[in-house]
Amino acid sequence: MAKFLYLIILSFFLSLLVFCTSASPRLTLHTGSSFSVEDYKHTFLTSPNSTFSCGFYPIGTNAFTFSIWLTNTAGKTVVWSANRRSPVNGHGSKVLLHDDGYLVLIDVNGSTVWTSTMSAGEGSTAALLESGNLVVRDSSGTILWESFTSPTDTLLPAQQLTKDTRLVSGYHSLYFDNDNSLRLVYNGPEFSSIYWPNDDYTMFRDGIKVKNNSRLAVLDDKGGFFSSDALTVQASDFGLGIKRRLTLDYDGNLRIYSLDASDGSWTVTWQAIVEMHYVHGMCGKNGICEYLPELRCSCPPGFEMVDPQNWSKGCRPTFSYNCGKERYKFIEIPQTDFYDFDLGFNQSISFEECQNICLSTCSCIAFSYRLTGTGVCYPKGLLFNGYKSPAFPGTLYLKVPYSTNLQASSTQSALTCSPGSQEIATPSDHPRWLYFYIFPGVFGALELIFILTAWWFLSIRNDIQNSAEGGYMMIRNQFRGFTYQELKEATGKFREELGRGSSGIVYRGVLKDKRVIAVKKLIDVTRGEVEFQAEMSVIGKINHMNLVRIWGFCSEGKHKLLVYEYVENESLDRYLFNTMGTERLLVWKDRFNIALGAARALAYLHHDCLEWVFHCDVKPENILLTRDFEAKIADFGLSKLYKREGSSFNFSQMRGTMGYMAPEWATNLPINAKVDVYSYGVVLLEIVAGQRISSHTTREGKVTKLKQFIENVKEALATGDTKCIVDGRLHGQFNSEQAMVMLIVAVSCLEEERSKRPTMHEVVKSLLDCEE
Repeated sequence: MAKFLYLIILSFFLSLLVFCTSASPRLTLHTGSSFSVEDYKHTFLTSPNSTFSCGFYPIGTNAFTFSIWLTNTAGKTVVWSANRRSPVNGHGSKVLLHDDGYLVLIDVNGSTVWTSTMSAGEGSTAALLESGNLVVRDSSGTILWESFTSPTDTLLPAQQLTKDTRLVSGYHSLYFDNDNSLRLVYNGPEFSSIYWPNDDYTMFRDGIKVKNNSRLAVLDDKGGFFSSDALTVQASDFGLGIKRRLTLDYDGNLRIYSLDASDGSWTVTWQAIVEMHYVHGMCGKNGICEYLPELRCSCPPGFEMVDPQNWSKGCRPTFSYNCGKERYKFIEIPQTDFYDFDLGFNQSISFEECQNICLSTCSCIAFSYRLTGTGVCYPKGLLFNGYKSPAFPGTLYLKVPYSTNLQASSTQSALTCSPGSQEIATPSDHPRWLYFYIFPGVFGALELIFILTAWWFLSIRNDIQNSAEGGYMMIRNQFRGFTYQELKEATGKFREELGRGSSGIVYRGVLKDKRVIAVKKLIDVTRGEVEFQAEMSVIGKINHMNLVRIWGFCSEGKHKLLVYEYVENESLDRYLFNTMGTERLLVWKDRFNIALGAARALAYLHHDCLEWVFHCDVKPENILLTRDFEAKIADFGLSKLYKREGSSFNFSQMRGTMGYMAPEWATNLPINAKVDVYSYGVVLLEIVAGQRISSHTTREGKVTKLKQFIENVKEALATGDTKCIVDGRLHGQFNSEQAMVMLIVAVSCLEEERSKRPTMHEVVKSLLDCEE
């Protein structure tokens, strides 16, 4: 009995010792040490003076981030998070300083959610500095990785924002643009647009003059925020002795906060935007923002909220458009406008002419008209960034079916039109007898006006579309023509290059309506004007969530350009092969989703869109990644388009990139969709392995690296051990079943005989079968 009691007491003290060891704050983490999420109530690391703490931070029920926060603040103000978009489980997750010097965050299922990616080797240490910077040092004390170089939504004093970093909060970002200016941009699921600095803010008109290429911004200890583009602002309590932070808040505004040390609360001491309706994306698609001075979102007449709990999802119409088969009326919404997505621009134009342009254009769903000395007309193709302000001198006219029963309020009166008519709807309180005695005559007059106006419009339609003043050379579905001068100005004379390939060079640009775009200048295009525009009209109708959206094109003589949506995280090769020095390692979940998304896009091109499209150049450089690391295939519009009657075609010359090209390119066999299947197989192997296996060309008497690698994969599949193939930087944190399926699919895609290769539909099905 005494022995039994002794064991109980000994176990109690040993447990207490372990608890105290794990619970005590640390100043340094050594190689092989870890911290479990179950101990989240106890600080993992602290800075020397305990100003900052680091550990697991709860963000919901059983959901945690690995974060840094200011210790003595109300609610533990987080200033950095490793995994804010991918929280880990509250049981079994841990942070580990790996034996090879990687700082790794591991979820309960053993998958690597985040890693510092830069190895510090054996004998490395991790520490939290008094500045709030989490660092990993090698055995000699040299810092090889630091959180300051990977900011999230906050800058701390002395932390630099550079050309390679940005603050991100939701769909909003602070970054340096291609003209070296600091800007705020909304980068949502459907469009991107810049909203700050804005000419409406007089405090910035004279503040940004000096331009240089350093692209550097910093918040100092006194509360001054300085940028290399000569932007200089100060906190209202400017001076030493106050803790501050610069944060891009979730509402899209950039603010300097100052800490009240007495109660741990924060006070806003500077903000970039005073009137919040200037922030883009606040009320979602079709939503209207109004500053009263509190921000309020509303839907236009005939629209309803998509999600009553979330205004960012915007509004949807309660009616549908049936272009060419229905009469329309316009709802007048005074002092209201929507930024961006103008189908054109016309000055010195009458209201009736502006109205008729919208009526005759199927893609026009509203127009903005204002009198600023002369009439100015903006037909709208989409409704984003809506705002209402007493200071706005114009009116929005919303196009709705004539049969739609909408009640006009005191601030929203109805303007009704059939195609060609120009009559204002009579108010509802007119005497009823007017409708019985006057309506037939009015209706007859309207019909006559309609016939005459339609004849007049058709007779001059081509002149209007070709008019340089009108600028309405456009195709349906928001796909329109751009002038070369317009794209030259948008790209700053093609200044910032994003990438290049055999088909052309891609540049970053910003349109006058603040949309961020990517412009591809095509080379060696020999197609005639009519043929080129005909192909572009087909490309403009291709739309899939995993394809980069094409906004339009330019065709002026030798100048042939395509205008794409700008995809924030650029191309897959940057992350697989670290071609741009990025520290973001793709975790397994991202890799699988990218592989599935790319397969879905190719399946759509091969089988589901109106025209069969063979990409002919599938490679990591042509797979772009969104903010959430979803795959979007680019350059699909550069291949030839084929009718469904045919299944193959003879190309006059080889297309694609060496290492990714199917063997039939070299044998002069007719080309079909199986060339893309082969290329996808190479990309799939590279996604799994995290290395460029297509980079070596065949040398006389030697086998290519690709063939050698395929043999290694087959051996691994035969033994059931895929760990030797999967990217070693994942430290074994991957789904073995998914890896097995991906390798099997890749090998089948790389069959020499193309008839043995699967279709992309079959590839998608195989991947979906093992989706988590």
